[in-house]
Amino acid sequence: MLKAPELLLPAGTLDRMRAAYDFGADAVYAGQPRYSLRARNNEFGLEEIALGIEEAHARGKKFFVASNILPHNSKVKTYLADMEPVIAMKPDALIMADPGLIMMVREKWPEQVIHLSVQANTVNYAGVKFWKSLGLERVILSRELSLDEIEEIRQLCPDTELEVFVHGALCIAYSGRCLLSGYFNHRDPNQGTCTNACRWDYKTHDTVEDDAGDVQTKTQVIQFDFNKAMSEGNQSFAACGGAERHPLADKTYLIEEGNRPGELMPIMEDEHGTYIMNSKDLRAVQHIERLVKMGVDSLKIEGRTKSLYYVARTAQVYRRAIDDAVAGRPFNPALLADLDGLANRGYTDGFYQRHYTHEAQNYLDGHSKAKRSQFVGEIIANEAGWARIEVKNKFSLGDTLEVIHPSGNIEVKIEAMRDKNGKEITVAPGNGIQVQIPLAEQYASALLARLF
Repeated sequence: MLKAPELLLPAGTLDRMRAAYDFGADAVYAGQPRYSLRARNNEFGLEEIALGIEEAHARGKKFFVASNILPHNSKVKTYLADMEPVIAMKPDALIMADPGLIMMVREKWPEQVIHLSVQANTVNYAGVKFWKSLGLERVILSRELSLDEIEEIRQLCPDTELEVFVHGALCIAYSGRCLLSGYFNHRDPNQGTCTNACRWDYKTHDTVEDDAGDVQTKTQVIQFDFNKAMSEGNQSFAACGGAERHPLADKTYLIEEGNRPGELMPIMEDEHGTYIMNSKDLRAVQHIERLVKMGVDSLKIEGRTKSLYYVARTAQVYRRAIDDAVAGRPFNPALLADLDGLANRGYTDGFYQRHYTHEAQNYLDGHSKAKRSQFVGEIIANEAGWARIEVKNKFSLGDTLEVIHPSGNIEVKIEAMRDKNGKEITVAPGNGIQVQIPLAEQYASALLARLF
């Protein structure tokens, strides 16, 4: 029988940590704001880390502390003193990226397990062997690797634990090396304060060149249609025999970010596209079987700032995929659709597989569109068969809801609904209110998604 890899989920809060465990995670990762890459939306101070580690160990689970900042001198000077109480809590591992900090921890606490962060951008077997020689137990491989490359590293480094990302946001640079956030508002990605400037809304302004060769903006905003531009570009390329560049290929444009009207920044497109872009999100649940068979030790989901619903849904879906792979059951394409209800920018499997057959494309697209869902609420109590719901998004009488629960999911059609005072209603209009629907008393705590 195949060995089941660890399923590793993000924990931005203690509630999300508990949800991750409830829905199938073997371990979570969290980090102090000062030394991890999540300074914003991160509740894990020393007290929360201590409680998280205690609860994890009581459940037979693991708790990793992300300490993967690439620090400037001021943070190096305070690092050991600040980490001393964390080490005393006995986390199952520190996730680290900076060689200097790793050296300092190895010297002061040689027994502390260290996992090499994805921020170190390890892309080959020689790098894995180097970090193993320094005493690191696990290497989190770079997202920029194919399945074939991961398998080769696995074969050549059999004595090192390997971890890979299977779901979550993708950086447009080499895992965290982007400088956009620092350029725009002095919040640097590798200092834990990335503002995801690559995903902001930009408008494109046309330009003209003056007699001095300087770029001047025209007054109009270009209404840019990507598909149309691609089609026209391909036609122009074919028309000139594929030997010459499109006449507009070297033209400079100005872009304007939605929240900064009047601040125009130059941008140029070449044959590789533009240099400010919005990557699709990673979804690699369809590759779990191969990752299990090649012997990857840990499958990681990104998203410490994501919602409770995100944590629960991804944990449940990837748990099923792992269990199916270990048991020898074929991949269930319905799992693709289960992830579509999450807020996402469209999905890609990143660098894992470069070319798809027609059959693969159909299977990914067809099943993904077969079932749509939206997170609509959280069950916070169940009194005499009436589930009390904290509403997040609108739903109505007659809607079909999926009840997402650690014991298994069920679908229910709403036949009756009342407000918190017991008055009959037909619509739960949206966030900020509580309603009740009839539901079995075992569902005193669960998440709800509307199916459509």
